[in-house]
Amino acid sequence: MSPIKISPKVKHALDSHSAIVALESAVITHGLPRPMNFQVAVEVERVITDGGVVPATICIANQQIQVGLTTDELKTLANDTNIRKVSTKDFGIALTTHIYGGTTVAGTIAIASQVGIQVFSTGGIGGVHQGSTFDVSADLFCLARTPILVVCSGAKSILDLPATIEVLESYGIPIIGYQTQDFPAFYSIHSGLKVDERVDSPQEVVSIARAHWQAGNQSAVLITVPPPASSAIDHLKMQSYLKTAVQDASQKGIHGPATTPFLLQRLSELSNGLSLQANRDLLIHNAEVAAEIAKTLALSKE
Repeated sequence: MSPIKISPKVKHALDSHSAIVALESAVITHGLPRPMNFQVAVEVERVITDGGVVPATICIANQQIQVGLTTDELKTLANDTNIRKVSTKDFGIALTTHIYGGTTVAGTIAIASQVGIQVFSTGGIGGVHQGSTFDVSADLFCLARTPILVVCSGAKSILDLPATIEVLESYGIPIIGYQTQDFPAFYSIHSGLKVDERVDSPQEVVSIARAHWQAGNQSAVLITVPPPASSAIDHLKMQSYLKTAVQDASQKGIHGPATTPFLLQRLSELSNGLSLQANRDLLIHNAEVAAEIAKTLALSKE
């Protein structure tokens, strides 16, 4: 029996070469607090569907890799407390020992590409962690070997952004700014860093991606989208919050996998919930942009 189970809607879209946007599930299981995680998951899928595109949230469910979820399945994923975070190295373990698993950026794009989905939407990718050039997210390694369009608001702001961009460059992953010349810093519109190229339409995105792959490259194309101005947080203010959060983590002896959840929770407290609102809004906005790109990509194949 295949470990991958594709929902009827996603299967029909794949068979008919219709537009699809893949979505990660770790943001539901580990990235957002309850009940906001379920509400955002439903809203993200809704804006993609309203755009005439099929959403395909990917996760581990009932010891299978599930591509495409019903609303009830999303609710189960959002409410279960015994869920493993699943990157590429974890599939064998998760499929044999865990009923449910939330797939990371790396885990999700690996499966999306395998089944033929070419567009993926998320909040922010992983990258190089501050203070250690050896602590590098598996997301970057997976992006280097997966030909997929990744729509995001840059890398998570708790990371070393200049070092992350350097690794992206080393791995041959082009950074395209969607209606911006600046590399967004997740919660913030500006980071002081530049993208490789600015585009202003889905058509330009698809043209660059096609040319990139036709030239023999097998890496992802990163499409960076600024968070909505209405909820974006000033970068310097966010850096101040982050400095405090990092100091708090150090004083409490928090390290390893527990670091990111702690920092995100602490940033929410320090910003009086503004970081959480920005996270919600950028996830929804990125999904809207990804849907437009997926439609353009599907039309270009006709």
